[in-house]
Amino acid sequence: MRAFLFVPATALLLALAPAPALAGPVENACNRSDRTAASRSLCRCIDHVARQTLTRSEQRRAARFFSNPDEAQSVRMSRSRADNEFWARYRAFGAAAERYCRT
Repeated sequence: MRAFLFVPATALLLALAPAPALAGPVENACNRSDRTAASRSLCRCIDHVARQTLTRSEQRRAARFFSNPDEAQSVRMSRSRADNEFWARYRAFGAAAERYCRT
């Protein structure tokens, strides 16, 4: 009888429990970076803004900038229309993150 009640009770608890938040690519890259100002809460905030302002593929591209700043410079200096459009969105993301994630 106890086992009969245990299974539905466990299923109910699992259904009502909040789902764990998965870190996005920007948060992961930020946490792995060697920047002294990076903290878990700041990286989480920056990732939140990235999710609101960048597509998933743009988030992955922006995350690479943490480990390879030269790539950011190449995109910034690029003459490609696609790179210029991405750079404009990336700058808007950076400005929004700066406003929203102030510590």
